Amino acid sequence: MNDIEKFVRGYRRFQQQYFSDQQTLFDSLRESQNPTTLLIGCCDSRVDPMLLTGSDPGDLFIVRNIANLVPPCTDDASPGVSSAIEFAVCNLEVKRIIVLGHARCGGIRALLSPPEITPETNFVERWMRIAEPVRDRVLRDLAYKSSEAQHKACEMASILHSLDNLLTYPWLKRRAEEGALMLHGWYFDIETGALLAYSPRQQEFLPLVCPLDPPSKGVHRKTNF
Repeated sequence: MNDIEKFVRGYRRFQQQYFSDQQTLFDSLRESQNPTTLLIGCCDSRVDPMLLTGSDPGDLFIVRNIANLVPPCTDDASPGVSSAIEFAVCNLEVKRIIVLGHARCGGIRALLSPPEITPETNFVERWMRIAEPVRDRVLRDLAYKSSEAQHKACEMASILHSLDNLLTYPWLKRRAEEGALMLHGWYFDIETGALLAYSPRQQEFLPLVCPLDPPSKGVHRKTNF
């Protein structure tokens, strides 16, 4: 079965699940959407927010880009990502934002070890400049660590960098300070199946959902960035 056939069969299953009954979920979604959560995730094909969270259509407003980055609020900020954040916060009035990073991120790999580029293929390099401060701090403060440890630290630190960048948008910061909007940093560990969440109080990523077979490694800490 080729990919197209697989996708068509998948759509038929979706159709059966959501449109076969007389009253369907899409009866309430046909005219408008009312998601409570904005999720900013990576384009990586292994990290599907709907699949990972078991969500139904209408539950999540999703923005996906290379390495789940949020550009700071500047005049030259990426209008695609920034406009989606603005719509979610100002129009949909979501109650929470989750920045979902993950292990083995190719965007972070490109940040740490930039590939050879040409004038025709530099979009990833230009996009990843958003996280250059993270890379510089990791390479400086964790110079004694292995490249694998630096990679993981950079993945986690980039989540926090994106959370900080969210607060550069004045209308978003106001809602957060009023308590109308909560910000969360999550990390999906592809290697173990665990889901970690950043704890501002502990200043580290702690297990939100433990792996089915817990590894012997300790908790992934993120205290410096």
